[in-house]
Amino acid sequence: MKSIIKLTALLFALGFPNIYAAAQTATEIIEKAEENVRGTQAYAELKMTIVRPKWTREITMKSWSKGDDYSLILVTAPARDRGMAFLKRGKEIWNWQPSIDRSIKMPPSMMMQSWMGSDFTNDDLVRQSSLKTDYTHKLLEKEEVEGRMCHVIELIPKPDAAVVWGKVIMWIDTADYLELKVEFYDEDDYLVSTIFGKNITSIGGRTLPSRLEMIPADNPGQKTIVEYVDLDFKVKLDDRFFSVQNLKRVK
Repeated sequence: MKSIIKLTALLFALGFPNIYAAAQTATEIIEKAEENVRGTQAYAELKMTIVRPKWTREITMKSWSKGDDYSLILVTAPARDRGMAFLKRGKEIWNWQPSIDRSIKMPPSMMMQSWMGSDFTNDDLVRQSSLKTDYTHKLLEKEEVEGRMCHVIELIPKPDAAVVWGKVIMWIDTADYLELKVEFYDEDDYLVSTIFGKNITSIGGRTLPSRLEMIPADNPGQKTIVEYVDLDFKVKLDDRFFSVQNLKRVK
């Protein structure tokens, strides 16, 4: 018995209990993953490729974001869509359409609609809902994805949250908090789509997946790929940048 007591005391002295003290909650893991990919402020240039069984289409865009409340996306190509812009301010979503010279406030009913004909929804692109505050989080297990061990976390919407998904399951890398896989389920618990984070590399001074693949569950041979061309977390953005008036001026 004395030997067991001495061994226990030695383990405490060596910091053994710190393993448990440092254990993270599911919410803390998600916060770190969100901060890793978003940063406090960020500017990005991206290419989106929409893949269908009989055709492929490319769209390029610029994106600015500040925290959870502000984001702005500007389409730069193809020519027919150039200048179209999308703005998130808090819970409001606005769309600037150069062809009709108007800014349109998007109702919540449009959040599940396809964004620019892709497999992403309007909510995916501007993420109107917050994974951090609109869902409860539960650690399920650990599982390997892309050769990396990941936390598997289940997200269930809070009763009063205005969200589009019935459930979300995330695979977050245990070492670098990378979002390597995300499954989206509807209110009837059917899998709708899955996002995979691939091509892990150093971009914008951080280790991140530089390629995201959105694959719908019910459409074989169909997917949408988003690739980072440039990423800057050091950009300084004023709140006034994210205004409805700036939608038609941003370049």
